[in-house]
Amino acid sequence: MISRSVLSRGSQLALRRQNCAKLAQRGFAAAASENASYEPTNIAGVKVASRDDNGPTTRLAVVVKAGTRYEPLPGLAVGLEEFAFKNTQRRSALRIIRESELLGGQLNAYHTREALVLQANFLREDLPYFTELLAEVLSQTRYTTHEFHEEIESVIHQKQAKIGNADIALDAAHSVAFHTGLGNSLYPTPNTPISSYLNENSVAAYAEAVYNKANIAVIADGASQSGLSKWIEPFFKAVPASSSSQLNSAASKYYGGEQRIAKAGANAMVIAFPGSSLGASKAETAVLVGLLGGESNIKWSPGFSLLSKAAAAAPGAHVHATNYAYSDAGLMTIQITGPAAAIRKAAEESVKAIKSVVDGSVSKEDLTKAIAKAKFNLLSASEVSGTGLVHAGANLISGGNPLQVAETVKALESVTADKLKAAAKALLEGKASVAAVGDLHVLPFAEDIGLRV
Repeated sequence: MISRSVLSRGSQLALRRQNCAKLAQRGFAAAASENASYEPTNIAGVKVASRDDNGPTTRLAVVVKAGTRYEPLPGLAVGLEEFAFKNTQRRSALRIIRESELLGGQLNAYHTREALVLQANFLREDLPYFTELLAEVLSQTRYTTHEFHEEIESVIHQKQAKIGNADIALDAAHSVAFHTGLGNSLYPTPNTPISSYLNENSVAAYAEAVYNKANIAVIADGASQSGLSKWIEPFFKAVPASSSSQLNSAASKYYGGEQRIAKAGANAMVIAFPGSSLGASKAETAVLVGLLGGESNIKWSPGFSLLSKAAAAAPGAHVHATNYAYSDAGLMTIQITGPAAAIRKAAEESVKAIKSVVDGSVSKEDLTKAIAKAKFNLLSASEVSGTGLVHAGANLISGGNPLQVAETVKALESVTADKLKAAAKALLEGKASVAAVGDLHVLPFAEDIGLRV
């Protein structure tokens, strides 16, 4: 046997690469095991999905079909979010806070374009308490005038103050892409006339329409189905089975278009195309997002992704690609921020990057890295950001099933250069959705960078 000490430096590096490759393969295999996917079931009329790694902590979320896509009036999703974990018929907000803190638990409420999420993180043995609390929020929350006028409006104004030009550009891209529904703003802007729409009565009416078993899913990360069955059945009895109020259920339609907003402050631009939905995930889209990249995984290096090279050609610009997946549609975006002149150059280079994929300039090494990045994005979604909880719930309440990780990983591995080329070509031949916010004298039109809208 040859001693490692007599190996050349090149041979040692080769061995390290082989070992790293083996570790990566084992890591992906472990992550794509049975426990990586949420297993769906139905407990007492409630749609439930869970996965159990037998760890000491649990994340439990109620995902409600109540995001901005479905709100009949502007601001209702935000209002509903802000009433979560306040006074119920059985508990005051102070009692909820004290009990949760005594158990070491964390409570959070937030919304996406499609869902309102009520989430609790806690020690595994406290599952009964937090299951009961989440059910209580759905069936017994008190919507009082005092709380609304003293707290809710203030919170919304605070959120409005934090909306930056990059957020406005992303909202605008959704607006021209889908018009209504998914095109609704995630948060009301300071110019949205919400005072005539948003009050405790309209929020309570929206809660009555969406808080029912037909419209929710309970997702657990770190709890067994038997444990959930024991507590969901008694605690969710008070949650109505359905509602007489009908939500807007029109299917999403992609339009494409352009919107330009002159605004002081930081400049931002979003270039978007039809993306991959939750219900019909396209492996090519995920790999294309991995190939485009933009954000380096190494602090001191810009990286070698296509968009990192585009940013290098436009000093001061920050560029990254993301696919926003929804129940029946998706939006693949390239988001650019920075000085107006740098954004213009980066936008031009970004379109050239997509064209290079169509021209067949993607090397085998680039494809391998893109697939690896797509795998990482998929497998880290739940562990890092909790998006796996939301996606699993959104799939269930829209009539589908949670993503099967092992199958999706295989689909990513099957993407070829030709498939990637065809996907990029379809983007450029179709209509783009382009939004520019900031100095419109400098920021380009879609036509200036070679896109059709």
